[in-house]
Parts: sequence; C-alpha cells; structure tokens
Amino acid sequence: MRLSIALLGAGRLGAAHARTLASLPEARLTIVADPQRAARAVAAAVGARFLADPYAAIHHPEVEAVVIVTPTGTHAALIETAARAGRAIFCEKPIALDVPATERALAVVRETGVPLQIGFQRRYDPGFAEAQRVIVAGELGRLHLLRSVSHDPYPPPPPYIPECGGQFVDMSIHDLDVARFLMGDEVEAVSGVGARLGPEAPAFAAADDWDTTVLSLRFRGGALGSIVNSRQAGYGYDIHTEVLGDRGGLKVGYERHTPITRYDRGGAHHDYVPYFPERFAQAYALELQAFVAAVQDGKPVTPTGADGLAALRVALAATQSARGDGAWVRV
Repeated sequence: MRLSIALLGAGRLGAAHARTLASLPEARLTIVADPQRAARAVAAAVGARFLADPYAAIHHPEVEAVVIVTPTGTHAALIETAARAGRAIFCEKPIALDVPATERALAVVRETGVPLQIGFQRRYDPGFAEAQRVIVAGELGRLHLLRSVSHDPYPPPPPYIPECGGQFVDMSIHDLDVARFLMGDEVEAVSGVGARLGPEAPAFAAADDWDTTVLSLRFRGGALGSIVNSRQAGYGYDIHTEVLGDRGGLKVGYERHTPITRYDRGGAHHDYVPYFPERFAQAYALELQAFVAAVQDGKPVTPTGADGLAALRVALAATQSARGDGAWVRV
C-alpha cells in the first residue's frame, strides 16, 4: 500500500518536496495545501488535490502522513494537530522558535505515539552519512576537533529576517545538528560573536540579528568545535565540515558544481554550487524516502524531535552568547 501524504507548504522547498513525493512509488501525494495562489500550480503539476487550508488537509480522511514545509512559526501548532489526528509527521527545522513551544509539541507527539522526523537533510547527504560511518567505526580514533563552514550566496529578503528566529536558529542549526551527528556527543557550552556587514545590515540590526557569525563549541567529552556562517558569500553556496581525531581526519563538502575546470592565461576556473536546492537535492530526496519507508515498516524515524530540540537549545544559547559579547553560555 502506498502512504497517502499531504504536503503543507508549497514554496521553493515545498515544491521540490512535492516533486520528490510524487516520484516515490511507495508514496501517494494526495494533497498540496498552502494559502498562496502559486501552490495551486504545484498541486496540478504533481496531480494532487489543492487545498488552501493546511488544517483541512491534516483532517482529510485519505491522509495518513503530513510533510510540513510552512513558515517556522506555524510548525508547532501543525505538529500538534497532525499528532492528535494520528498522522505520521515529517517537519522541516526548527520545530519552533523557542523551547517551551517545542516541548509542548513534542509532548503531544509522545502522547499520541506518532512518528516525527525533523528535516536535517545533511544527515542523508552521502558525504555526511559516510563521514559518520567512518567516525562510528573508530577510524579517526578519539575525536578532538570539528570545524563547520556554511556560506549562503546572498542574504534572505528583509521581511524574512525578523520571522526566522535569527541566524543561529535558522541557519547555524544545520551545522549544530551535524556537530552532534558526527561527534556523537552533546555540546556543553558555546561562545558566539556576530557582525552586520552586508547590504541588509539595517534589517539584521532591527531584528537584533547578524549576517556573519563565529561560534565556538565545547563538547561534554572534551572536544572543541567552531562554526562559521555568512549570509552573503557572493560566489555561491559553500558547505564544508572537517573532523579531526588522533588517528586522522576527514573533510565533507565540495566547491565545484559542474565537473569541469577551465584553464587560460588568467588561471584555472570552475563554478560554485548555486544554493541549497542544488547542493542537497539528493539528501532531500533520501530523507523523504527514508521517512516513507520507516512509517510503512513501523520502524523508528531519524532525526527525531529530540534531535530538533537539542539543536535548538544550542542555537538559542549561541544567540544569548552573541548578544552578550561572546560570553560562554552553558547549554
């Protein structure tokens, strides 16, 4: 039997998820729900029913699972409603912008016993997945250091900035989840600093946020880490993570998008990855495929709501540190 799914939210990432879900033989994308008019075209393109109201989609009798790709501020309420309706849930990060709302949503999930998978897609990227396998196998020995770099090619539009929860919650949270995933340890304390250097600096200042941040991590087991984020690299989308142990190290990531390098008298030239839809296209597809398979087989999903809460706690501690001139904050 194919799993009947309602997609809630049909923006850029939601539309990509719609195409993926429609292509999975184990799934049936039944409904696309989004009040925006453009969502009607997304539904038509994948042969799904269109509804403007996500809550109506959750309660539709044919729906067995939901994929939530709506604005962050709506996630927790949709999770609670879907859980009470007995729907399996896939939700993009974060669950909410604060810990109490996140904990309330997770309490409903525990009470109802429905699966909840959080969209930390980097765990499903082949490079990050292989790195974690190597580390778990002990091939790097005792881990000493993690360094993660995430650069966006350009800043988000100004209306998005005050609604996203800030750079650490909206952007660094992926690096924080990767840190927990690869290091196999929890972050004990953080020290963060931020700056406003790009063209949208006034919008970031108005939101008490930053476009450029550096975050130091101390893990419970003694290892150290750093996360460097920029909202406007200019050249493309740049994601790199390095892990060092006492028996070796590894680096996940790549710069060249098209497998060609051109040479001339000015030097060697290649392109960069444009943005996250291109860099993580395979990971986005694999995480949804894993969600569908786990729900159908009655197996645990991963990453879980607990992973989402853990990363959020660190991101909020990082925000507190950066607003306090980089003072160390325990998580």
